[in-house]
Amino acid sequence: MKDIYNGMPASQIPGATWRKSARSNPNGACVEIAALGREMIAVRNSRFPCGPALVCTRSQVSDFLAGIKDGEFDHVLS
Repeated sequence: MKDIYNGMPASQIPGATWRKSARSNPNGACVEIAALGREMIAVRNSRFPCGPALVCTRSQVSDFLAGIKDGEFDHVLS
């Protein structure tokens, strides 16, 4: 995983299996994620599958999801 870096083309991440939520919009504008081993998670925009990937640690993603569940980011929807 050492050759994977933040901002690299998502299409060049070896072995990535991209998944999107079943709640995703059918127009193809979705956020997709891929587990990269036990330590990293990549995120990409489904409309640009060869575009840059945001690569995060599992801890970072876990903290972000906890914040979403706690309502910390609800203000961006208002």
